[in-house]
Amino acid sequence: MSAIEALYIFDEHNNSILEHIYAGRPPPAKALLPLWLAHSAPRPSVIYLSNTNPPTILHSLVQDRLLFLSPCSEDTEPLSVLEFLHRVADALEEFLGSPLLASKIENSYDVVAQLLGEMCDAGTVCNTEPDALRDAVEAPSWMKSLVGGLGLPATSPALTPSSSSFSIQKPALRQTLSNAGSAVPWRRANVRHTSNEMYVDIVETLSVVVAPSGRCLSAIANGTIAFTCKVSGVPDLLLILTSPGGKMGMEKTFDLPVFHPCVRLARWRERPGELSFVPPDGRFVLAGYEVDLLPPHYLTAGTNASSNPQLPASIEVHTSLGSTGSDFEVRLTLSNRFSSGSSSGSTASSASALQAARPGSTGGFRSNSANTSATPTVQDLIVSIPLPSTVRNLSDLRPSRGEAHFAPGEGAVEWTLASKDIVAMSTAVLRCTLVGLAAGQEDEVTTNEFKMRTDTYDYDENEDGIGTGSYQSGTDTSSMQRQDQASKTQEDHDDRDMRKVRQNTTLMPTSANVSFKVKGWLASGIKVESLVINTKASRGLGAGVTPYKGVKYLTVSKNGVEVRC
Repeated sequence: MSAIEALYIFDEHNNSILEHIYAGRPPPAKALLPLWLAHSAPRPSVIYLSNTNPPTILHSLVQDRLLFLSPCSEDTEPLSVLEFLHRVADALEEFLGSPLLASKIENSYDVVAQLLGEMCDAGTVCNTEPDALRDAVEAPSWMKSLVGGLGLPATSPALTPSSSSFSIQKPALRQTLSNAGSAVPWRRANVRHTSNEMYVDIVETLSVVVAPSGRCLSAIANGTIAFTCKVSGVPDLLLILTSPGGKMGMEKTFDLPVFHPCVRLARWRERPGELSFVPPDGRFVLAGYEVDLLPPHYLTAGTNASSNPQLPASIEVHTSLGSTGSDFEVRLTLSNRFSSGSSSGSTASSASALQAARPGSTGGFRSNSANTSATPTVQDLIVSIPLPSTVRNLSDLRPSRGEAHFAPGEGAVEWTLASKDIVAMSTAVLRCTLVGLAAGQEDEVTTNEFKMRTDTYDYDENEDGIGTGSYQSGTDTSSMQRQDQASKTQEDHDDRDMRKVRQNTTLMPTSANVSFKVKGWLASGIKVESLVINTKASRGLGAGVTPYKGVKYLTVSKNGVEVRC
C-alpha cells in the first residue's frame, strides 16, 4: 500500500507548475483542481472526493500562495501525508530560498526532481531531513551556472588526472550517505565551524479567555523550543529544563510534548525535563509543548478572579456609559512585576538573552541575576476592540496614553502603546463614543416628524351663548394645559433617551483583545537549568573547545488574551 501516490503544485493563478507521480494511476491535476476549488473557503486540508474513479482522498497545503495537492485512493493516515507536504515545502524553501515562488521551481527543476526522488520512493517516504538532503542532492552552484551559460563544460578535462591525454575518463560516482555521509540522518557529515556556539530560544504563545465577571475561563500556553547549533563535528548534548514544581512538576507542566527525531525518548521518560540528543546543524525546532496555566479543578472549585494567572497586562471593558449609552471605556492595567521597554530593561533583556559558559567548562550557564525573569520587559502593547458592523463611526477617541484609531472598513478600534508610553505606567484609559447607522437615521426621522394632537378644550356655554367661565378660570386652565404639555414633552425626551440607550446597547463591543510581547519571561515558568556537552560521546569537537551558549525567553500574545464583556 503506497502512502504517497502523486504530488501536484499550482501557482497563485491555479496553473499547474509541477506534476510528480510516485505510484499507481492517480487522477490528473486538471481533474482534481476544479473539485478542490468547488469547496468554499476556508477549505479543509483533507477532502473526500466521491465523484472520482476510484474515490480519492485529497490532501492540500497552501504556502507562499502555492497550492500543494496529494491524492490518495487507498486508506492512509492523513497526518502522515500532510506532514510530507510540509516537509516538501520546507525542503524547497531550504534549497531554492524563501519566499517560495513558482518561477524558482520552474527554473530549478533539476534540483526539485532530485529532492522529490530522495524524499519519497514508490510512494514510501524516505529522507526528509534537510541536512541529509544536502548530502544527497547536488545543488548547482553559481560557478556551474556561469560556465554552463557560456556553453563550456562544468569541469575541465585538463584538470582531471589521467594516464593518457587521449584516454576517456569514466564518470566518478558521487558518494552517498551509505559510504561517506554521516551516520546520523539529520546531521550533515564533516561539519566545521570557526566559531562554535549554541542558542536555546523558548517561545510561548498565550491563549487566554476571561469571562465578564473577571474569572478566567481558559488559559493555555503553547511553547516551542528552538535550538541553534553551530558546533563542529558530531556533538552529543544534554539540555535540562526545570519548572516551578521541580522535576516532579515538569511532567505535569510539560503537557502534550512533541520532539524532534533526534531526541532520545527513553531518557525523557526516565527523567522528565532532560533532553538528550545529537542536534542537526543550524537552527531547528527541538520540541513543542502545551501548558494549562489554570490549576486543576479551577473551574469547578468556585475560585474568584484573584486566583487568575498573573499576566503582564489586563483590561476591563465598561459599556453603555453616558446619558444616551453611546460611550464605552477600556481600562488597561500593567503588572508591577513587568517593566517597560526602557533602556535599563533592554539591557537586562540583552544580558539574559545570551549567557556564556564558564571558561574551561562544557556545561551550564553562568550564574547571573540577568538569567532570571526578575525584570522582564513588555513591548508592542496593542489593545484591539472589535465593533459590530452597524457602527458607522466614532465621534470621539480619548486615550490617556498612546494612540488610538478606528477605520470603518476594519471594524475594530486599535489602541497602540509604544515603549515610551508605558514607562512607569500602571493604568491607562481609552474612552470612545459610538455613532450607529440605525440610531442616527431614527433620530432624524423622530426630529422631523409632524404630530397631530387630539387634546380638546372644554368650554361651557349658557343659553345666551355666553361662556360661564370667568377670565381667571380660563387663565388657570391654560396654565394647567401648558404644564401638561411640558410634562408630556419631558416624557417624550425621556422615552427617546431610553430608546437611544436600547439602540446603542446593540452597538457596544462584546470583547477586547490584548497583544504584547514580553522578553525574559515565560508564562509556564519553565527555565533552562543547564546545557552540557557529553565529551565522551561527541566526535570531532576538538580538544579544549568551549562553545558559546545562550538562552532567551519570549512570551507572545497575538490577540491571545480575550476579555469578554
